[in-house]
Amino acid sequence: MRILPVPVLEDNYAYLLVDKHGSAAAVDPAEPQKVLDAARQEGLELSTVLTTHKHWDHAGGNEKMKQLCPGITVIGGINDHVQGATREVRDGERLSLGDIAVTCIETPGHTNGHICFLCREEGSTAAVFTGDTLFVGGCGRIFSGTPEQMYVSLNKKLATLPPETQAYCGHEYSVKNLEFAAYVDPDNPAVKEKLAWAKAQRAQGKPTIPSSIGAELATNPYLRCGEPALRASAGRAADARGAASVLGALRARKDRWGIDAALTSAVLAVARWVPSLARLLGAEKTFNPFLRCDRPALQKFAGAKDPVDVLAAVRRAKDNF
Repeated sequence: MRILPVPVLEDNYAYLLVDKHGSAAAVDPAEPQKVLDAARQEGLELSTVLTTHKHWDHAGGNEKMKQLCPGITVIGGINDHVQGATREVRDGERLSLGDIAVTCIETPGHTNGHICFLCREEGSTAAVFTGDTLFVGGCGRIFSGTPEQMYVSLNKKLATLPPETQAYCGHEYSVKNLEFAAYVDPDNPAVKEKLAWAKAQRAQGKPTIPSSIGAELATNPYLRCGEPALRASAGRAADARGAASVLGALRARKDRWGIDAALTSAVLAVARWVPSLARLLGAEKTFNPFLRCDRPALQKFAGAKDPVDVLAAVRRAKDNF
């Protein structure tokens, strides 16, 4: 079994999946011509498209693929309404691509009907195409699903695959994901090592895929929700509600990560360079909670000590007030 990454769009990966006899499929061919050109360079004729989910940057090339490859089978999840699908599959359904056995794993969370494709061929290491469910060091945003669904998809389905299983995700997000992982799991040496490696790879223009299930279990915060450091990073309230809530809190924190820091830095920078505003902020600091994020009372309220996290928690409380 051969897997050939094809970079498409800004940071997506499409893939060519090839068995030992040359039977071939494309995974998420968002730029059809680019994927077909890569296939032709390898002397391959595509019979199948495997679509992980309905978002345009994964399924948007399906109709064009059908035009360019008459008779091609386009596969997508039955609960995702994938554009251009000619066959819809359910959780646990099995397919064949030549000598490659493909198992469809429904992994809701990012979308309701997201499918990961587990591929096995005798004599080859198993591989799973994880789309936007599992990334190197991260997971997808929770759009139409719930944290509980994403927790099951990641921790009860993908995490239970053999650790040597190679994981091919849908985007090159590894450095940012691992920077966040290092932020919420700061004493994990495996994260630090993987982050340094990922930065070196990208500096050389090289991809960071594939990962493996074993590597993700050691580094990915969303697969480590029971670890004390991750529970602490999620906050006491989330920890009290269980592992799925920890995952949801971490994912929400990742969504705003960088934004809150930029906002705090901007306020401080403006105050530093505009004296009149600095004087105003001096008064505000006596009563404005958003400028008192280093105070013990607010840290206790937020269940966090990092001023950025305190500010975010106070802002969420204000939104819900």
